Amino acid sequence: MKKLGFVSLLVALALGTVLAQFGGGRRGFRRGDDGDYDTAQTARDVRQHGDYETPMWTNAPGFEKDVFTFVRIHRERNYSGEGGSWWTDAPDSDLNLSYRLQQMTSLKVNPDGRFLQLTDKQLTEYPFIYMVEPGSLALSDQEATTLRNYLLNGGFLMLDDFWGDFEWQVMEHEIKKVFPDRNFEDLPLTHPLYHCVFEIREKAQCPNVDNGNRQERDPNAMIWEKGPSGREVHHRVIRDDKGRIMVFAAHNTDNGDGWEWEGNNHYYFEHFAEKIAYPLAINVIFYAMTH
Repeated sequence: MKKLGFVSLLVALALGTVLAQFGGGRRGFRRGDDGDYDTAQTARDVRQHGDYETPMWTNAPGFEKDVFTFVRIHRERNYSGEGGSWWTDAPDSDLNLSYRLQQMTSLKVNPDGRFLQLTDKQLTEYPFIYMVEPGSLALSDQEATTLRNYLLNGGFLMLDDFWGDFEWQVMEHEIKKVFPDRNFEDLPLTHPLYHCVFEIREKAQCPNVDNGNRQERDPNAMIWEKGPSGREVHHRVIRDDKGRIMVFAAHNTDNGDGWEWEGNNHYYFEHFAEKIAYPLAINVIFYAMTH
């Protein structure tokens, strides 16, 4: 398996450390059909089934592939778990995040995004992959082996939007198929990941859009999910033998809703999308692509 190529993206990322301020929320996009999307399909292909268009942009001719592409993993669902499907928040979360990345950094970004299975041959072309709702994660032996090789050869996996102790245990059990001898560890706020673009000073919670909007009406409203064990946000990682982060797990928080529903209302954008979901994602992607 070939090493993943990051070098061509470093210059663009290095220039992105000074960002423009967020300019306020846009109208949120209605999500596309929750059907069983084809593997290797682009997120924008799915978006065309909705009523709204996402912003479109082009990259320099001849360099269409020399860009960052947000890749969501298409996977099977473990029905013994409590998490949702692999397409939760798709495609709008993927497309909105891609738009914000190219808008507020000098990173060149693919406007389409991709849906891939772990067994797709194209996987090695993309150094960053995203899994949502891993509280229902299910990995075959082949997928576990492929993911292990991908990560050890320089790839990076972000896990997001799963809540409570049980969903953590389901996810951790499946990731143990990938790395039986490696454990998750809490990432301290002193780590460079939290300071590479935005200054992140706390592991803040991004609720789902309904809970976030409920807080606008009642400041004391519960915004977390799955009971008491869903209250505290955890950022945990798995490293390789050299200390490089290979897996970043955002537990008890829903960054994907922050990206998807950033324009739902001003309160949700200002308190959750702008302050939590986007800064964390941009820092994670920046760190993943430069280390």
